[in-house]
Amino acid sequence: MTIHTTTDAGASPATDWPVQELLLMREVMKLVGRSLAPAFVLREMLHLMSELLGLNRGRMVLADDSDSGNTPRTASVRHAYGLTAAEAARGVFQWGEGITGRVLASGLPAIVQDVDAEPLFLFRTVARADLPPQTVAFIALPIQINGATVGVLACHRIRSRQRHLNDDITVLRLLATLAGQLLQLEQLVAEQTRQLQTRNQQLSRALDTHTARYGLIGRSPALLQALGELERVSQSQATVLLLGESGTGKELFARAVHLASGRHAQPFIKVNCSAIPETLFESELFGHERGAFTGANTARPGWFEQANGGTIFLDEIGELPLPMQSKLLRTLQEGTLVRLGGQRELRIDVRLVAATNRDQAREVQAGRFRQDLYYRLNVIPIRLPSLRERREDVRALALHFVSRANQSHQRNVYLAPDALARLEAHDWPGNIRELGNLIERIVLLADHTLVTAAALERFMPAAWAPLAAPETPQALPLSASLVREYQSARSHSTQTLQDALLRHHGNQSQAAQSLGLTLRQFGYRLRKAGLR
Repeated sequence: MTIHTTTDAGASPATDWPVQELLLMREVMKLVGRSLAPAFVLREMLHLMSELLGLNRGRMVLADDSDSGNTPRTASVRHAYGLTAAEAARGVFQWGEGITGRVLASGLPAIVQDVDAEPLFLFRTVARADLPPQTVAFIALPIQINGATVGVLACHRIRSRQRHLNDDITVLRLLATLAGQLLQLEQLVAEQTRQLQTRNQQLSRALDTHTARYGLIGRSPALLQALGELERVSQSQATVLLLGESGTGKELFARAVHLASGRHAQPFIKVNCSAIPETLFESELFGHERGAFTGANTARPGWFEQANGGTIFLDEIGELPLPMQSKLLRTLQEGTLVRLGGQRELRIDVRLVAATNRDQAREVQAGRFRQDLYYRLNVIPIRLPSLRERREDVRALALHFVSRANQSHQRNVYLAPDALARLEAHDWPGNIRELGNLIERIVLLADHTLVTAAALERFMPAAWAPLAAPETPQALPLSASLVREYQSARSHSTQTLQDALLRHHGNQSQAAQSLGLTLRQFGYRLRKAGLR
């Protein structure tokens, strides 16, 4: 586009002003279509006023936001074309001060035919010596929003021109109206943004309060979805089956079911089925009468009786022996139990929450779990997300564990931002339990108060150096990690465990070391494999 340029000396008589006006409005509307940001549009608007209509040194004087009721209101030049930075900086006016201030105060336009003859004209932005020698006019129109004046659109104009003054004023009125609409839109967007930010902050606090109520940390969609499912069924009496990998916080979710239910004031009993020897299952769950077996000197209520009126949480329910599965099914269906060695039925009212990290449907097909009990448990299955599915919660969890470990061990360790980013990038096969254990080791063993990503690496499981050979354990180099790589409970077959025991003549400690396991991990795998 070729723009006809006019100067302060006036325009050529051949200038087609209606065409110039249409061109100006078309270009201004193009700018509005490209961007609703007022700063960009208003600056270009002033540029086009000068280049197309010869309305020079245009400026937008807008009310200052920092005004208070105790000081006079002021307005400053915010946008200008044809003014130096120093000239624009001088353009500060109080309400009622000079021509610009009067327009601000009255909301009425002002036309000064000759700035030299007007005593109220301040020459604040541009000295008279810097203006053209011809007679210079000054036009100032109010910019209004909802009837209130918020600024002034003003410019200089050579008085002697081949163009009517009323035509310039008509165009300026349109531009001032458009400027007011853009500024109003900016205010509306800013207000909506503030409201959204406030709403987001309220929602964030509500989410934090919501999850903190149950001792849960995080606000990831995966976590909130599981929690939402949990709360929808919490008021029912149906059995809840928590599914998911080991270390995902099943106990906290089971407690959340209890806290969200009408039973929250009654007992919550947790039972780890994998920690109960097979011969003690019946006595532990259902209790025993005096003399029921050797050493039973007194009667003892079982876990189900102790949970009467409340909730019982059976963790690792897949570890239940088949005979106990049938007794559990009878208790769930009839709401009664018989103590070991007893004769009478006891009625109980218990809400059951069960958890497993196994594929129970596959266990049923393999004959290791009763199908009827599986259907009785699988009324409301809720899958708990793994930590790698909720990476956005890793940072909050890590900071929580750091704070807890610092308090427990009277340390002052904290994680650098790059260390937190490194933790977020890890897959955490051991989930929240693995993260918590790692943080505790860091707090206890870190060489410095600030733990960076580089310092963190020696604690990360991926840095663990594997043993050279199962038969000949070797000392780890000093640079090796201080933790073992996480391995699932099914990491070693039954035959591998038996072979390790045979090689080391039944010494479980040496057999565990040869497989890269702790003694506790080795013993747990022996129990799961049915080895004694």
